[in-house]
Amino acid sequence: MRRYYKETHGTKAFDVFNVVLMFLFMLSIIFPFWNQLCVSFSDVSTYPVSNITVLPLGFNTEAYQKVFSDQRILRVSLVSVMRVIFGTTGTLLCTGLLAYITTIEWFSGRKFLRRAFLLTMYFSAGLIPTYLAFISIGLYNTFCVYIIPGLFSAYYMLIIASYISNMPTALFEAARIDGAAELKIYFRVVLPISIPVFAAIAVYCAVDQWNSWFDTTIYAPNGQWDTLQIYLRRVLLEIEALSMIEDSSKALSKFKTLTPQSIRAATTIIVTLPIVCVYPFLQKYFLTGITIGAVKE
Repeated sequence: MRRYYKETHGTKAFDVFNVVLMFLFMLSIIFPFWNQLCVSFSDVSTYPVSNITVLPLGFNTEAYQKVFSDQRILRVSLVSVMRVIFGTTGTLLCTGLLAYITTIEWFSGRKFLRRAFLLTMYFSAGLIPTYLAFISIGLYNTFCVYIIPGLFSAYYMLIIASYISNMPTALFEAARIDGAAELKIYFRVVLPISIPVFAAIAVYCAVDQWNSWFDTTIYAPNGQWDTLQIYLRRVLLEIEALSMIEDSSKALSKFKTLTPQSIRAATTIIVTLPIVCVYPFLQKYFLTGITIGAVKE
């Protein structure tokens, strides 16, 4: 039987307060990106950056032309895309398989595996031992240094394992009775049902791989496997260095319409735009993927 509650002035005021609060919160998230977009298209050499808030002042695309003028951007973009694809796919497959193993009741070592991986969330070897280990096993200055270290994640394992634990055990028992091996159960039963949690974690992995730049600086410094973030950082440092050269008329004439602020804004938009375009297609999986797969012990 339905119950109808009469709205009072207090509940209406509370609803209005929630709407206003959420609207302000939304503006606080959107405005910084919109401001950077306006700065990237404004004529910063004529108008101060502090005056650019809601709308661009003037129109100047020199910042984007500078970023895209170098032919290396195609290669570094390809490296970044490959890193996101292979890194995210590898993490989902390996971490998902590990999570499934820790949920098999008849496997005696499942609790030990879970506790062993939990320790990695609180203790790490540190930068120098990790650096030396990568050199010794041949990952230094290779593309695999982006993929192999992130194949297993303890945090993602807990989320996926909790999601799998909520599945009916009859599904796995029926598959085993039919003679299916554990790998076949994982790929034929677990993966199709676990699409929401895998999609949610895929977004997190893709964002981490796309935004990562520190590991490139440390473990792949020869420039052969530079990512888009490293390339844009070098372009920004180049513009900042040239802006400090006051005695070079050639540098000033070449970059008279470019400033570090406009380059920084353009690089921010270029790096953020791909993730913004991908996120809406996977956002619907977040509620069922993360809440149902929440960590429970």
